[in-house]
Amino acid sequence: MKAVSMNAHPLLVIGEPVEIRGAAPAESQAMVRFENISKTYPAYRGKPGVNALQGIDFAIARGSITGVIGRSGAGKSSLVRLINGLEKPSTGRVVVDSKDISALTGRDLRLAQRSIGMIFQHFNLLSSRTAANNIALPLEIAGWSKADIKGRVTELLNLVGIADKHDRYPSELSGGQKQRVGIARALATRPSVLLSDEATSALDPQTTRAILDLLANINRELGVTIVLITHEMSVVRQLAKEVVVLDAGHVVESGHVADIFTHPKHPITQSFLAEVTGDSLPVSLASRIVQEQGGHAVIRVQVRGAGAGDTLIARLARELGLDVSLLSARIDEIGGQHVGSLVLGIPLGDSCDEAAATRTLAWLSQYQFSAERLGYVA
Repeated sequence: MKAVSMNAHPLLVIGEPVEIRGAAPAESQAMVRFENISKTYPAYRGKPGVNALQGIDFAIARGSITGVIGRSGAGKSSLVRLINGLEKPSTGRVVVDSKDISALTGRDLRLAQRSIGMIFQHFNLLSSRTAANNIALPLEIAGWSKADIKGRVTELLNLVGIADKHDRYPSELSGGQKQRVGIARALATRPSVLLSDEATSALDPQTTRAILDLLANINRELGVTIVLITHEMSVVRQLAKEVVVLDAGHVVESGHVADIFTHPKHPITQSFLAEVTGDSLPVSLASRIVQEQGGHAVIRVQVRGAGAGDTLIARLARELGLDVSLLSARIDEIGGQHVGSLVLGIPLGDSCDEAAATRTLAWLSQYQFSAERLGYVA
């Protein structure tokens, strides 16, 4: 597949080159900044040491929703534990809201951690406490008065849509309701950063969509920076605007979600996307595509923007004088942008002349469209 990225800026890190689509946030605009981070766990009880993270150097913009995606063992858990100060980097530093959290200890670290909320895959609620009392726990630890706690808990229950579950215990709540309690608890001390560690992995698809919608609303209303730690590209597609792809402790790809979906560079990213999009060709079309030359050359093109597909076909017809057929189309909204996959038929004529297909691919490359030839149809 030949792909040309738009406005790509190369960045070299230890391991493999990645492409950052769009400029990194300025230091004053960054809520979280990783500066040349490595994390090594020493050998323990006969087990060898592990290089969990290496050469991590990127920033998360203030007020953004950023997905950090990777397979098991990619380094996601280590990354999130560095953000909330539960682990210290072996080298480099982690800056959260202008504070070098990797250098803090004791009371200073505990105070900084109050500005970092955390929601978990398995909710981590105390079974002996009601929903309201679970939410109140971090406020009690922080020394809030009973009156202030009561007001804040009521506000948070309304925010997450479970005001009627005030006195319910976790055993009386559904998975989605438990996670709403967990989100409210994470927001109790008014954090500037909200870490979501596989927060929807234990939920069914419908509940997952509802929780992601809630997080999007929290981001809009409160302006809190959200970091999604996940192994599910579908979660990134629905909620995040930026994405960082981890593999074996390295950042292998990073940028705007729409750019990554339309121009994946690294095999691990491509495998994540294959799980989400699969083969976008209708069965009726896929069964007709052959590799023997003839009829129409079949070319798949990635496009972005509302109406981009119609514009592309019109330009091909006008500039190249081709009678282009639209064989299949799929449009999604990703990262707030329309992203489409068009499958075009380029007529080769009776002599099966490849010139038209060659000119089409060259034209698409010239205008920085990602395109691949799939074969031929009669």
